[in-house]
Amino acid sequence: MQIQLRFFASVREALGTGQESVTLPEDVVTVGDVRNFLRARGGAQAVTLAEGRALRMAYNQVMTGADTRIGEGGEVAFFPPVTGG
Repeated sequence: MQIQLRFFASVREALGTGQESVTLPEDVVTVGDVRNFLRARGGAQAVTLAEGRALRMAYNQVMTGADTRIGEGGEVAFFPPVTGG
């Protein structure tokens, strides 16, 4: 499945990009799975998206939790708990 990723504020700065298109393995079916998949890539993603690190997540521009299921062509966004305008 292919989805769009969006990164905002300090997450974007740490990763050096604001967006990415990614093809996911079949076992990645929730927003939390996406976070785990990205962490497994290592490097800045492992640090920035680490378990226990305070992050907000959204799916298709709606705030969500890790258990929200994703679908083909969806958008998953990650950002710190407080962002400025």
